[in-house]
Amino acid sequence: MAGCSTPQADKTAGMSPAALYEEARDEMKSAQWDKAIPLLEKLESRAAGTPLAQQAQIDKAYAHVKANEPVLAVATIERFMRLHPSSPALDYALYLKGLANFNENLGIFGSFTGQDLAERDQKASKESFEAFRELSVRFPDSRYTPDALQRMAYIVQSLAKYEVHVAKYYYKRGAYVAAINRAQTAVTDYRNVPAVEEALFVIYKSYDALGMEQLRDDAKRVLNGTYPDSKFLASGGLGESGSWLKLF
Repeated sequence: MAGCSTPQADKTAGMSPAALYEEARDEMKSAQWDKAIPLLEKLESRAAGTPLAQQAQIDKAYAHVKANEPVLAVATIERFMRLHPSSPALDYALYLKGLANFNENLGIFGSFTGQDLAERDQKASKESFEAFRELSVRFPDSRYTPDALQRMAYIVQSLAKYEVHVAKYYYKRGAYVAAINRAQTAVTDYRNVPAVEEALFVIYKSYDALGMEQLRDDAKRVLNGTYPDSKFLASGGLGESGSWLKLF
């Protein structure tokens, strides 16, 4: 019976590329990403070699971003950039590539409850940063660059906070050398962000716990010199950090 079944007719078979695009746009306006994406794929095939096909590609990348499908979004964007290296929409493509891996409610930007901090992966956030950085360097006057720069600042601060969270995780479990190493990463790799203050305090507390007095005093001197009114020295303890930076 299955072999004799009639294949479902393609309702878009007689549609012009323009009509097909309008159908896809309607689905996108309704946030029906699972319906819009197949339509855009058909449009890309039927309108091959035309500006409409390029538009279908870039819209499909956007739909994948909105559908929370970052891998498919990035693959679509990279294909678009490879096929159309001189496209006037290249800045937008880079912006979408950054957005594909940028999600403040997932990964390192979310809650740490219930997961080993040392197991979290920073790869996506770093790839997001690189895409935004390329956009800002190649297209400094793009309409998308100001927002990309803000997101880059957010990522840097969040990555630094991540390192501090992991350092505190190790500290609270008595792994003081590991805590120092992770806190040092925040200090050296992410300068001039608020999380550095707490990173220096973790280093100070870890050396103190190890009984390494000279290194402890050196760390405290740096902390005092950089943050003379440090709230961490005032409290003396490693409590839970406050809420994460919210920009968007």
